[in-house]
Amino acid sequence: MVRDHKMTAVMGHMLIIILAGELIFALPFHLARFFRPTFLQAFGLTNTQLGDIFAVYGVVAMLSYFPGGIIADKYPPNRLMSFSLLATALGGLYLLSGPSHFGLTLLFAYWGATTVLVFWAAMIKATRLSAPSHRQGFAFGLLDGGRGLAASLFASVGILLLSFGTFNPQGDFSNAGEAFNAMRLLIIYYTVLTALAAGLTWFYVSAQTESGTKNAIQHQGQPSPTSPTSPTSSLASTLINPLVWLQGGIVICAYCGYKALDNYSLFVVQHYGWSQVEGAQFITFSSYMRPVAALVAGILADRLRTSKMTYFLFAALGLVFAVIAWMTHFDAAITLMLAMLLFTFFAVFALRGIYFALVDESQIRMGATGTAVGIISVLGFTPDIFFASISGRMLDAGQEGFGYYFLFVAGIMFVGCLCALLLSLKVNKIRKLQAASA
Repeated sequence: MVRDHKMTAVMGHMLIIILAGELIFALPFHLARFFRPTFLQAFGLTNTQLGDIFAVYGVVAMLSYFPGGIIADKYPPNRLMSFSLLATALGGLYLLSGPSHFGLTLLFAYWGATTVLVFWAAMIKATRLSAPSHRQGFAFGLLDGGRGLAASLFASVGILLLSFGTFNPQGDFSNAGEAFNAMRLLIIYYTVLTALAAGLTWFYVSAQTESGTKNAIQHQGQPSPTSPTSPTSSLASTLINPLVWLQGGIVICAYCGYKALDNYSLFVVQHYGWSQVEGAQFITFSSYMRPVAALVAGILADRLRTSKMTYFLFAALGLVFAVIAWMTHFDAAITLMLAMLLFTFFAVFALRGIYFALVDESQIRMGATGTAVGIISVLGFTPDIFFASISGRMLDAGQEGFGYYFLFVAGIMFVGCLCALLLSLKVNKIRKLQAASA
């Protein structure tokens, strides 16, 4: 009974982390991902302008990941996460005023700090501590899968709110004013949810600062994840660890694949003549695969090894994106195209569900988790700087834009496959050396 009570508490703790982990990015990302055509119309933006705005977000976020990792190893996660959520929600109030292009740029720079600096590494470290070494794939699959399910549910409600706007019979907004009125409902909705998540996180997420030996539920029978290593030596050893840098490369490529999904609603609207609402519905429907994909990938990764699963997924994505790029030049059967797009959703979500489990497979010391995640994230989330800006210019280039776009993504997937293969080989070598010296 005591064990059941403790496991229930752990699952409740994970549920709040999942909700907080998705809502922290709802305002800066959900609006432009699920409702991109409407967002562009409401604020009078081109794809290039929105890409440049996200590039500013990415620069600030990149500068925040590394110090955020060090902070996460020193302060209580509930305080850090709650502060981030509340600060992000305050940005939603400014978005309601209908800021100019310059105002949006400043807002996304602000969000680059509030969503990352004292949030991201704390969330990853808390998730790593929630499961033993042999269940890391499942733990991170549960985190990303749960976040995906939350995103889909929230977006489904958002679709209903969007439908309250004034549509013409084809399901599109007739002018920017109508689009902004509908977008205002969505902004209020996501702002309130983010503020509520801040309160839940403050009261229900762990306030531990030294979480290793105290967390016996999660790590029964394991050595203490902390050690007397000095912060300076820990930082130095983490910085020179080649496995950390390979993981950074893997996250870069996987995150590019994830950001590629942001333009799918625009693709079906422009390429197949769907309405804006139909495009948003397609993205929302597809996003429901995220929890399934992440959990399946997590379970398989615990059995087959995370690095092996990672390079298989990258190879498959590279091939499929290349075929999609080729098919954009023809009047291909829409059913086949949609099937391939859905596959890329599944495979990208699977990658996101497991790539931080590589931290444990690489045997990075628990006490250095925040620092390692900070370094990996500085590298891994640089697509926030360049991807939207580059892809926006491709998509504004004319009829051939989507062909170039999907071919660009295919090349990135093959680079990710190479990084994952190299990491797998290095981990195998380390394990053989350890077995020989045992």
